[in-house]
Amino acid sequence: MSEMRRFFVTGLLLVPLSLAVADEPYHKPPSEILRVLDAPTPPEAIVNPGGSAMLLIERILYPPISDLAQPMLRLAGVRINPKNNGPHSTFLYKSLVLQSLNGGTPIRIALPAGAEITSPEWSFDGKHFAFTNVGENSIDLYVGDADSGRIHQVRGIRVNEALGAGGGGFGGGQRTPIQWMPDNRTLLVETVRSDRGMPPQDIAVQPGPHTQETTGKAGPAPTYEDLLKNAHDEDLFDYYATAQLALVDVASSKVMPYGKPGIFTSIEPSPDGQNILVARLHRPYSYFHPLNAFAKEVEVWDHSGKLVYKVASLPVEERVPINGVPTGPRDYHWLPTQPASLYWVEAMDGGNPKETVPHRDRILIAKIAGAGTQPQELMKLEQRFNRIEFGESGTLSLVTDYERKKRWVRTYSIDPEHPGTEPKLIWSRNMQDRYKDPGTPEMRRLANGKLAVRQDGDAIFLRSVGASPKGDRPFLNRFDVKSGETQPLFRCDDAHYEMVEAILDPAGSKLLTRRESPTEPPNYFIREGNGEPHAITHFADPTPELRKLSKQLVTYKRADGVPLSFTLYLPPDYKSGTRLPTVLWAYPYEYNDADTASQITGSTNRFTTLTGASEIFYALHGYAVLDNAGMPVIGSDPTTVNNTYLDQIVMDAKAAIDKAAEMGVTDPNRVGVGGHSYGAFMTANLLAHSSLFKAGVARSGAYNRTLTPFGFQTEERTLWQAPDVYLKMSPFLSADKIKAALLLIHGEADDNTGTFPVQSDRMYAAVRGNGGTVRLVTLPYEAHGYRGRESIEHTLYEMMSWFDRYVKNADTTMSATAAQ
Repeated sequence: MSEMRRFFVTGLLLVPLSLAVADEPYHKPPSEILRVLDAPTPPEAIVNPGGSAMLLIERILYPPISDLAQPMLRLAGVRINPKNNGPHSTFLYKSLVLQSLNGGTPIRIALPAGAEITSPEWSFDGKHFAFTNVGENSIDLYVGDADSGRIHQVRGIRVNEALGAGGGGFGGGQRTPIQWMPDNRTLLVETVRSDRGMPPQDIAVQPGPHTQETTGKAGPAPTYEDLLKNAHDEDLFDYYATAQLALVDVASSKVMPYGKPGIFTSIEPSPDGQNILVARLHRPYSYFHPLNAFAKEVEVWDHSGKLVYKVASLPVEERVPINGVPTGPRDYHWLPTQPASLYWVEAMDGGNPKETVPHRDRILIAKIAGAGTQPQELMKLEQRFNRIEFGESGTLSLVTDYERKKRWVRTYSIDPEHPGTEPKLIWSRNMQDRYKDPGTPEMRRLANGKLAVRQDGDAIFLRSVGASPKGDRPFLNRFDVKSGETQPLFRCDDAHYEMVEAILDPAGSKLLTRRESPTEPPNYFIREGNGEPHAITHFADPTPELRKLSKQLVTYKRADGVPLSFTLYLPPDYKSGTRLPTVLWAYPYEYNDADTASQITGSTNRFTTLTGASEIFYALHGYAVLDNAGMPVIGSDPTTVNNTYLDQIVMDAKAAIDKAAEMGVTDPNRVGVGGHSYGAFMTANLLAHSSLFKAGVARSGAYNRTLTPFGFQTEERTLWQAPDVYLKMSPFLSADKIKAALLLIHGEADDNTGTFPVQSDRMYAAVRGNGGTVRLVTLPYEAHGYRGRESIEHTLYEMMSWFDRYVKNADTTMSATAAQ
């Protein structure tokens, strides 16, 4: 462990002693913070396809550190728990309630004792739901009945979740370990092979050195975590990631193996249930990239598991250009409205964004007909493919492309039944222009299980958070694709934050919404027509003490006239005119212009709920908090925007402090700054290049940009192309200028590209070696975001203690503004 200064605790003050580091016990934050941290949060809703019922699931927010201390294999970019053959750390749930949307008493599902379950999957007819229970030594499959709420375990199989679960597969298609087949009675499940034997054992002595070699062809070398390192890692990856697909009859619990075992990154049944699209990895593996870049076979198998059609044999993606895409098929899926037709995307520029070509991508459609399958081109795209959504009518698709440099997105409509026809431009805008965002098409689950854009004739439904100069006001619109006319169906009022969760009838007149306000906790409501909403849940306020916080959107301008904003939180019982110690918490973003950079984000009408190591806890502890303070870095050319990064973030920070001081809420001599990840990078730079702050809290950051030499955040240039920018932006190289007190916090198992724990180790050593005041806290077992209860509590304790000493109780004999 890195050397650091030892601190003893007296109340909330840290008293330094010149001792070598020793392991410390976990500490807890002040009681007013702990009470809020322990409060339950409202459950999440999963509505069934017919809109008649929903499952309410309660997330396990803070698993004990003992859960995170389970064995972990770090292989090919994933983290595997070898004991249960699942992901080492994932979001799980502890309760399940079945709630009818047509009235009736909620049914609490009787889960196994101590259950930690995954998010349930509804059958497409809404009659059943399936989920897994993640145990210590196995992951078990359960099926529930939607009428009675009774569940039963499918015996005789162990689910293989080694590669995790989610809607998006690695490199293209859909991937989740359990999926309903279109018949609504069969589950397609990835299982642990029953014949795999014992795990491969490492050899005691390596027979020789590990070597790598390149042929000299240029290619990016991004910094990835958890890569394969040797032959033993390859064997372990094969052992745990290889799954046997199985078809499970939910009525009889009969299990039938399907196809040959493989490492599947995509598994997707066809709409007619007669074929399955699979993408499976094979050797040779890469020691330089995670599994999404491994060589793979993309194939269509029939109902018996035999090969019907080979979509592609894709090599290892070793030479993908910076900000480019691989060649060959990618983003492959079934068309939702046809029995067995695939679509995929292919690059027309070699995957290289620097090539000057008339078209970058094309979309192909292939009606599966065995060896005679002939793909057809749906359309060519001038810019890079972003996404495609198919309408439920079968004659509509919405295709979106984007231009990275201009940050521009365009959406076209085209009839997939007539490939090659001229597409119609529907929308075109800056992707960061939230005010002009038309919304996201509302999707509907078809009878075959596929998602398609919900249609009412030629119209679709668009749902959005409704960004506006007054903050977010969610809406639902009916948009006629042919005429371009928009009909508003719902818009949140000025006193609430209410978001449409589901459309419950064909015309969009009956809605399920989630509604909240600063004084009303989130609950689910039914809206019909223009009538008043009817509550179907009645969750009480779990943290009434938070209602005593005041919350206000504050707008102002920085020195060059760019409008900015922050959300101001003030402590309970704040007395007007009192100047408080203040925390500025932010995350910088790059923009092409001042108009998009100045747009308001979020809403002050949200019900304040604090989870994790939230910076808003500072307001409960006597601080003014300038939350989500605008920290834009603006430049018309994204390629060179970082040339003025330092000047702009200092100007941003000064504008926020000046505004809060002008309002009379902030003591400008007692201000601290903090951020997470790129916000931590910002924090260290602000301490190095300004005298605005007494202290900083930097969590899970990167501080030496030469360790991310092939780009970072939106920086596209390499270290060798822009050495001055990399060096100037690295606070590590300006550590001698950091005079304010800096607290560094980092997860010891950080899994984020570019923020390896060594970044904080070296930053601590640099500040310490130059005589600065710095403390380094590393959290065992934690990744880029912190999850363990003990870790969250201790992080809050460290954050409060640090600012109490160096901000709240700072020596204010010298004005911070005068020191600039």
